[in-house]
Amino acid sequence: MTQTKYKSLSVVVPCYRSMETLPEVIDDLARVVPTITDEYEVILVNDGSPDETWEVILELTQRYPWARGVNLTRNYGQHNALLCGIRLADHEITVTIDDDMQNPPAEIPKLLDKLSEGCDVVYGAQDRGHYGLLRGLATGLTKWMLQGAMGVENARNVSAFRAFRTRLREAFADYRGSFVSIDVLLTWGTTRFAAVPVEHKPRAKGVSNYTWSKLITHAFNLMTGFSVIPLQFASMLGFLCTFFGLGILIYVMGKYLLFGSPVAGFTFLASSIAIFSGAQLLALGVIGEYLARMHFRMLDKPSYAIGEKINIMN
Repeated sequence: MTQTKYKSLSVVVPCYRSMETLPEVIDDLARVVPTITDEYEVILVNDGSPDETWEVILELTQRYPWARGVNLTRNYGQHNALLCGIRLADHEITVTIDDDMQNPPAEIPKLLDKLSEGCDVVYGAQDRGHYGLLRGLATGLTKWMLQGAMGVENARNVSAFRAFRTRLREAFADYRGSFVSIDVLLTWGTTRFAAVPVEHKPRAKGVSNYTWSKLITHAFNLMTGFSVIPLQFASMLGFLCTFFGLGILIYVMGKYLLFGSPVAGFTFLASSIAIFSGAQLLALGVIGEYLARMHFRMLDKPSYAIGEKINIMN
């Protein structure tokens, strides 16, 4: 059965410590992508890998004329590398896929079929049942924070395997900053998100670069970088503490007026002071996080810096 030909396609692959897996990923793409479209490219973005990933990319760009290579000057992070590749994409539809062989390229047509139904962004929904307890909890926390930052229902289905219309990048063409979340940036250009179930294989080689601690850090970066939820929480906590303090005042004054004696109990007083002090420090900490974000934004630190490009004209 011959597959339907789709519009032109750019595939972006962020690469980090992938010298062993990358050749197999590209070989799979070489078998699948020509059956999907006649116009395509694969952009390999080396995110400052300490191994020989860049040398492997150079070899692959010589073997396949449609392969493009980008070497970042240092490690910036997966989403920063993706942003670089997305901005260099030449074709109408962009697909992002990891370099670990967990998402088979043969699943790309599923994303494109859903995209053709009128969506702008389609995710490959994955089963996280093979994750450990800590990794699963950290991933769930990240998805919850991401849903708050994105403001769309399908945020819980977000994955690194996605397809979207390349024109959406115009919505974040001027974005600069050291912290990047591609999924949040895509919401700046559309609200038409969808997800389809796809095969998700166990990692064949190596281990994930996203540990549970990095995922939790990513979740808090999402909260303070693209959401005002922490500030709203601090405000609500302030209101609750204020009402609690008023309640204590009414209780103390009422007992004094009715019985003519003050309320005894140092423990009660110390506990109240501790609660109020903790709430104030929490609110100050949240405000400090936002001030730090503003500071780094004012530095105008770039999301990435390109050291070398192969087969890329723009």
